[in-house]
Amino acid sequence: MLELKVDNQIINYIKINDEDYISITDMLKSKDGEFFVSDWLRNRNTIEFLEI
Repeated sequence: MLELKVDNQIINYIKINDEDYISITDMLKSKDGEFFVSDWLRNRNTIEFLEI
């Protein structure tokens, strides 16, 4: 897995068929530390984004 360093936090990503996919859980961990994925998935904005 490849890594990005953003604001001194490591975010993993993977490249598949010349497309980059970032780790959403790494982004969440770096944001709040105790912010859980389940909380993030309940957010209305997240659901709307995933629908797109």
